[in-house]
Amino acid sequence: MSEFVVGDEDFLLDGQPVRLLSGALHYFRVHEEQWEHRIGMLRAMGLNCVETYVPWNLYEREPGRYGDVEALGRFLDAVGRAGMRAIVRPGPYICAEWENGGLPHWLTGRLGRRARTHDAEYLEHVERWFRRLLPQVVERQIGRGGPVLMVQVENEYGSFGTDTAYLTWLRDLLLACGVEVPLFTSDGPEDHMLTGGSVPGVLATANFGSGARKGFETLRRHQPDGPLMCMEFWCGWFDHWGQKHVGRAADDAADALREILECGASVNIYMAHGGTNFGGWAGANRDGELHRGVLRPTVTSYDYDAPVDEAGLPTEKFWLFRDILAEYVEGPLPKVPEPPARIGAPAAGAVDGWAPLAKVLEVLGDEERSTPVPPTFEELGVDRGVVRYRVDVPGPRQPYPLGVTGLSDLATVYVDGVLAGVLDATGTTGAPGMEDGADAVLPEPVAGPAAVELWVESLGRVNYGPRQAEPKGLTGGVLHERQYLHGVRSQGLRLDAFAPAAVARVPFGAVPAASEPGLFRAVVGVPSPGDAALRLSGWTRGFVWVNGFCLGRYWNAGPQDSLFVPGPVLRAGANEVWVLELAGPAEAGAGVELA
Repeated sequence: MSEFVVGDEDFLLDGQPVRLLSGALHYFRVHEEQWEHRIGMLRAMGLNCVETYVPWNLYEREPGRYGDVEALGRFLDAVGRAGMRAIVRPGPYICAEWENGGLPHWLTGRLGRRARTHDAEYLEHVERWFRRLLPQVVERQIGRGGPVLMVQVENEYGSFGTDTAYLTWLRDLLLACGVEVPLFTSDGPEDHMLTGGSVPGVLATANFGSGARKGFETLRRHQPDGPLMCMEFWCGWFDHWGQKHVGRAADDAADALREILECGASVNIYMAHGGTNFGGWAGANRDGELHRGVLRPTVTSYDYDAPVDEAGLPTEKFWLFRDILAEYVEGPLPKVPEPPARIGAPAAGAVDGWAPLAKVLEVLGDEERSTPVPPTFEELGVDRGVVRYRVDVPGPRQPYPLGVTGLSDLATVYVDGVLAGVLDATGTTGAPGMEDGADAVLPEPVAGPAAVELWVESLGRVNYGPRQAEPKGLTGGVLHERQYLHGVRSQGLRLDAFAPAAVARVPFGAVPAASEPGLFRAVVGVPSPGDAALRLSGWTRGFVWVNGFCLGRYWNAGPQDSLFVPGPVLRAGANEVWVLELAGPAEAGAGVELA
């Protein structure tokens, strides 16, 4: 079997120096039937490694109850079959613009800022998870004939804290679980990040998008020996809802890649192929230099302006990178794989059924709870979805301002059944975005008695910075003037509840003439299945499913104007589309189109 080690100057594979030319490809952001194609695209670009994260919250929705953890092993097997090596970054925290940075909502909801520290309760959960996950990695290490070359200890910890006891404990846990390949950390090339995130005896690597020579000089001050590697070369960037699309010129990114390689370093292109935040798993960030400002939810697409785009097609960046990488590999590069099939022709479908939000909540929602103050999403056990809060304004009393404290998302408010306004922590709906700690107030005062409903949407948990692990929903309370309104009824509607068998119980009725929120149904006929873009012109904001597969969030705030539909999700003939519209369609007669 082969042996891979960290030498004094180079990585060594069976005693010979080797440069790692890696590309990030998150298997959980790509439909499994398309893994082989995407891996083939990376290999054709000139890469010899594939790097991936592992999102804990995707697999352990409740403590001790696991989903398809074996998906990681299947992906690593696919990497090996393609003749490539693998770098695994198991977390437990991953960032990755993913919901809560990959940490389960039930974990951070209970522990808060104790997460990612040497806290006994946190460590207990991490150990249980790693002992369930890591056999997928251990069985596929290069010394055992598998593709795995390296495993990461935590992720960018120097951007978060200085708990070296936690990092050391995590290193030791990886070793105790049977990890035999080299371990590494990755942090920004800043003194405080490298001192906070490095572990003695573990290779430190750097993350940056440009300035390789300066970045590596900083890394060398902290680590005089060992191979240089940029573990995240940011060749593009991600988008937030309501803001301009972010891109990076292909020639600029190519120049930065060449500089890394001219330094004699290894590289991991982040992202080589971005994929999609299916299932509403996109995270969020906070504005401002200190990451404590207005909430900025991440869009569903994770295209990242990568060399292989969201649909798996080569971009200008792909061809420039391929030319550069060809200089650092032996022999000719493999042929570029044929593009995946597209649907035979554009296809549209008209909405033929509708159920109001209250009826959907009645059928698919959790049991309503009564509490003195509004519970958070975490207390209700809701990771992704919507919670309806109901509270009464006593009376008689004169009109006073009505608002909320501690809103970190978006709340659509009804007073006596009439839309009274939208309270928004993002500023994306037209309501002003709220800075950290600010209160949100309806535009018009409310008199009592009155019945108030607040439908609060989780826009994604923060995945980076000091506000990570913040709770979702109403974390304060409902205020009438300065007085808290107590006696709150809360009911959650989780995205996971929208399974085909469950939705079949929803009584769809006639489509309303006026704009109304609710669950809409349409059927789109497709002559031949293949990849497609789903366009939702005329809709406002919500989630969409095709044949029971959740594509993710849509929002007319832009910059994303369509959702990627993987070909394996579609079938020839009729395809059922559900649209959970949370604001009401912006235009009458809104439909759906696949193109």
